[in-house]
Amino acid sequence: QVQLVESGGGLVQAGGSLKLSCTDSGRTFSRYAMGWFRQAPGKEREFVAAIRWIGGSTDYADSVKGRFIIARDNTKNTLYLQMNNLKPEDTAMYYCAASLYSGPLYISLRPNALRYDYWGRGTQVTVSS
Repeated sequence: QVQLVESGGGLVQAGGSLKLSCTDSGRTFSRYAMGWFRQAPGKEREFVAAIRWIGGSTDYADSVKGRFIIARDNTKNTLYLQMNNLKPEDTAMYYCAASLYSGPLYISLRPNALRYDYWGRGTQVTVSS
């Protein structure tokens, strides 16, 4: 069984930093890209950032540009999200996801274009003011 497990969430003060991790649990697999998504109570899930596994090109939501950094370690099949200068509006459950896409390499990383096949159960990030 293929599973993804997030870790690193917690409670931090505004302006602080936090680093999330996401790793394979169970069978490993080949992937085109991985991404981070978040969902706050009463709101829809939103795209945060994504990275292509080969090459490492990235895409970020406007709300986190300049503050968050997405990275991956191919040798460990691990995804990271370094979150800096956190704001209360960043409070949400954060999910990692992996795409098994095998088509043309130019496809957008946004979820309206790229299907994300595997999802973790989430890790809570709470930012206090």
